[in-house]
Order: sequence, then C-alpha cells, then structure tokens
Amino acid sequence: MKFAHELKQSLASQGFPPHWVAHAIPYGQLKKCLKKVQRELQELGLDAETLRELLHANTDSPVALNYSLNPSSSSKLVRPKLTVQIHLHEGNIIDASLAPTTRHFFEKITSGRAVDSSESDGETKPANTSNTETSDEVARATPQPLADGSHAGHESYDVIEVPLRSDGVFFDILQSDLGGLDALQATEKDQLKQEVKEIGKQVSQVSRPTRFSKSDLDRWRHIFELYLDAEVFFATHEQEHGARSSQKALQQLQWFQNQVHKQQLVKSFKLAESRTAFSKFLELNATLLKHLQFQELNMLAISKILKKFDKRTALGVSRAFPSAVNSRKLLSGDIAKEVCARISNELVSIIPQINDYLCPICYSIAYQPVRLGCQHVFCIRCIIKIQRRKEECCPLCRAHVVMDASADNIDAELEKFMRKYFLPEVKEKQRANDLERGVEEFGEGYKPSECAIM
Repeated sequence: MKFAHELKQSLASQGFPPHWVAHAIPYGQLKKCLKKVQRELQELGLDAETLRELLHANTDSPVALNYSLNPSSSSKLVRPKLTVQIHLHEGNIIDASLAPTTRHFFEKITSGRAVDSSESDGETKPANTSNTETSDEVARATPQPLADGSHAGHESYDVIEVPLRSDGVFFDILQSDLGGLDALQATEKDQLKQEVKEIGKQVSQVSRPTRFSKSDLDRWRHIFELYLDAEVFFATHEQEHGARSSQKALQQLQWFQNQVHKQQLVKSFKLAESRTAFSKFLELNATLLKHLQFQELNMLAISKILKKFDKRTALGVSRAFPSAVNSRKLLSGDIAKEVCARISNELVSIIPQINDYLCPICYSIAYQPVRLGCQHVFCIRCIIKIQRRKEECCPLCRAHVVMDASADNIDAELEKFMRKYFLPEVKEKQRANDLERGVEEFGEGYKPSECAIM
C-alpha cells in the first residue's frame, strides 16, 4: 500500500478532528509537484545521476552544481536556488563526459541566452510569485579569469543560476502547510493549558483538608503518584529518557488507568466533583496523545516526501530543509513538552507529595522537622542520634552545623503543614518514635500498650 493512501486512511480512522485533518501535510499534492520538478530537470539534461555527479564534483572539476535553500529577503520563507559553476576554455566547456542534452543546456546558458524551463510545462504556477520573478532570466555572474596569468583571457569560471519553477512551488506548498500546522499547534496548546488550569481549580477544591474528612486528598495524591510513575509522555530513567513515541505513551497511559482501576481509587472518592475532575484529567491526556499521533503522522509525511525528493533529484533537501526553515516546533514534540510541564507545575504540584518531605537519613516523613543552619531538614530523631555520636557535619553538605541545633531549630510552620497534609504518615512516625524511645529506656522487650481505663 502506498504511503499517500496509508496517510489518508490513518487521518480518517484515528478520530482526529476535521480541522486537524484539513491542516495535515498534503503528501499527494507534494508528490505530484515533485514529478514536475523531476520532469523539468530531466528536460534540462539534469537527471538524478547527472545531478549526483555534478553536486559532488571536485573543486577543480570543469562543471559543478550547488543547490541551496536560503531565506528570502522579502519573507520568512526559504527559496531554492540551483547554481552551476562552469570552467570555460575560449568559451567552450571543458568536460567531455557530459551527456549531449546536459552539454547543450550548459552551452546555452553560458552563451547568455535565456532559458525558459517552463515551456514544456505550462500548467505549473508557483504558489508565491516572489519566488519566480526572475525565473525567465538567467542570473549570470561576471566571468572570473584563472589566477594563472598564462591562461588569462583564455580560461574562466562562470557562476550561473539555473532558473527552475517547480521546486519553488514545491517548497512554497510545504512551508505554507508547516505554517498552518504551527498556527494550529499554538491554538490547541493554549486551549490545553486552559483545561489544565480549570482541572487544577477543581482538584484544589476537592483535595483541601477539612475537619470532617470530606476531602479526597489522599486519593488524589495516590493518583498523581501513579501518574508520575507512569511517565506517560516523557521518561526520566537513565536507560530510557526523553520524549516517548505515541505508541509507548499509549501503553503507559493504559497502565496508569489500569492501576487506578485495580486500586479502586475512583470508586473510593468521597466527592462527586472528584470523579468529574478525574474524567477531565483522562480526557486531557487522551487529547494530548492524539496531538502526538497527529504530529508523528505529519513528521513521517515530511520525512518521506523529502527523501523521495532526494531520490528523484539527488539535491539533498532532506537534511537541508529542516534546518533552513527552523521547523523544530513541529519536529520536537513542543506541544507535549509544554503541556506536560504545565500539568506538573499547576496540577500535580497542587497535591503535596510525600517524597518531597522525607528525612534524607531514615527515608520516612521528616516529622518534627529540624532545619539546620545550612537549611537542610531532618527529622528530630535522626538529629538526636547524630548529636549523640558527636558528629558535627551535616550529612548532605558537610557544614559544621549539627551540634548547634536545638529546639529552636524545629520548623513549626513545616510541622503544621505536615500534620495538615500527611496526617496518616505523621501518626505512623509518632508511633515509630515512641517505640524507639521505649526500647531505649526499657530495653528490647518493650512493647507499647494502649491506654486503658480501669
């Protein structure tokens, strides 16, 4: 199955919105335009093999071609330019290996006669006429004599621009659609950011700690812990890091949903608003996944049409074009990166995560937090143990601040925050501290007993 048909099927079957499909790269149209480029070059005697040889010619070769994509002075679009450098001896080309058609073409342009490459293809009309204002004339540089004085006046180099029409049309179409995709991406990105903001407001309301336990704080914390573990769109592991493909992102999103379902976190919500917010959160991720899939299809279409361009013309645009148009926004997953950053900063961060409040020594919550002079925070039990061992240095930065710590170093605001947002973990830490103190005072056989009223 040809790629043009595959692309059309994928756009129709993957549930993309109609206005997305309308902005997709027109692969079929570009392919037709490429055929005109190939035909135009062949009529000038420049088939793919000839172009390949002339583009990779040595510096001292009698004939050499250069194909470049440079920004236009009147617009942000890049313009293709094919130039030929010809070594002449008494007005004749010094290269016996050229095909007759190619030699005739070069002799024609070096003689100063205009070459109209559109005579054989009257249907080709550029999308932007600024590209072809001088396409009916040959832009000819002043002949430059060789440095060797013995041949002065007999041998020279001409640098001449070869007038082409169809390649300008090709790149105008491609750049126009790239601009449309960038505009679509910017609009959709703003909309997704607004959705993140709205979901954040809802989650903030339903996860606010209350006196009567009408809060879903713990459930949302667990949900976001699973979401961070899933790393749906970006991986941060040493062996696997960076943006994920849409296929891998789909697998990770499904894993996240399965874990939430297995642990019955949605069923355990106390507030109906939490279910609504979670549904919107899933929809947000599904939309972001659709963007990634749509982006990959367009990236593939661009890659394939540029490779086909090189295969038929050998002009090397598959590498030159992306850097020339600076299309990093389309090719780098920019929308996923920005929206995921917004999810992390404005949504996930609403729910304090226990990992951010662990003691670096015992790896449990740093309750009764002691903030040392170096600003590092540890739980009080660990600081007491360090002081008993007469260790002066902070375990993290090695500053001499441990022995200076006292009851005044307990961070009361942070302690209050921990009791508010991590009450189960705080109670567990208190029980562990009580048990440890009891063992220290009464020995290994100590067992805490519940208070009993006789």
